Amino acid sequence: MLRLRHALFDRLVYARLRAAVGGKVQYAVSGGAPLGDRLGHFFRGAGLPVLEGYGLTETSAAATVNRPHRNKIGTVGMPLPGVSVQIADDGEILISGPNVFSGYRHNPDATAEVLDAGGWLHTGDIGALDDEGFLRVTGRKKELIVTAGGKNVAPAVLEDRIRAHPLVSQAMVVGDGRPYIACLVTLDADALGHWKEQHGRPASAGPADLAGDPELIADIQEAVDDANKAVSRAESIRRFAILGTDFTEEAGQLTPSMKVRRNVVAKDFAADIEALYS
Repeated sequence: MLRLRHALFDRLVYARLRAAVGGKVQYAVSGGAPLGDRLGHFFRGAGLPVLEGYGLTETSAAATVNRPHRNKIGTVGMPLPGVSVQIADDGEILISGPNVFSGYRHNPDATAEVLDAGGWLHTGDIGALDDEGFLRVTGRKKELIVTAGGKNVAPAVLEDRIRAHPLVSQAMVVGDGRPYIACLVTLDADALGHWKEQHGRPASAGPADLAGDPELIADIQEAVDDANKAVSRAESIRRFAILGTDFTEEAGQLTPSMKVRRNVVAKDFAADIEALYS
C-alpha cells in the first residue's frame, strides 16, 4: 500500500516539486538549524533528499554531515575525515581535528573557555552519538532547563517537534526552577486562515480571538502530545498557552536567523508564563 501511495503522489505532486527545482537535483545540504524529521522524510520521499550537517565557525564550518549513500534522518551525520567527535559526561559535544581553530584573536581567556589542553573544542551543544557514529544534536548547553525537581530538560527536542505542526509558528519551552515543563505557542498566520475556513470561524478572527477555542486547543494538544513521545514523563509538557501574537524580529524576540531570544520572550510574556503555573 505504501508503494502504491508513493507512486500516486509521485505522479501528482513529487514530480512537480522536482521539476520546480530544475529536475536534476540529486540532493541538498542543510545546516544552521534543525530540519526536523518530518521534513527530512518528506523531501527524501519526494526524491529530493536533504543531507543535514553540523559545525561552528570555530570548526571552519562543517564538522559532520550525512552522505548521499548514508543519510540518517534526524541526525547531522558522521564526522568528516580527520575529525573526531566525542560526548562529555554532561552531554556536551566535543570536536577535535585540523579544522578546529587555534583560538580567538587577542583573547586568550575566551579561547581557554572553549578549547581544552587536549585540543578538544567544547561546542556548547548537547548531543549523542549512536552505535553507528551518527551525531544527533539535541540542544544548547546554556539553554538546558532545570526543573524544581532537578530534572535537566533540553527544550529543542520538544520545540522542534511542536513547530513541525502546520498551525504552529513558534514554540518556547519554559520551566526553569518550576515544578513541571510548560510551553508558549504562537500560530502560523497562513495556516490559521485555512483552519478558520475549515472550521467555520470568522475570517476576521485573529490569534487573540481564537486562543481559547476548544477545537484549536485540541489541534495544538496533538502537537504537544507528539512532542512528549520523544521525552520521558518528567521532561514532558504538562501545560501550554497559545499566544495572541507571534514572536518577531522587530520586537527583539527573534534573531535575524529566526532563533528565539528566550530572555526577551520570557520578559515580554512573563504574565502568560506565570499563568501556566497558577
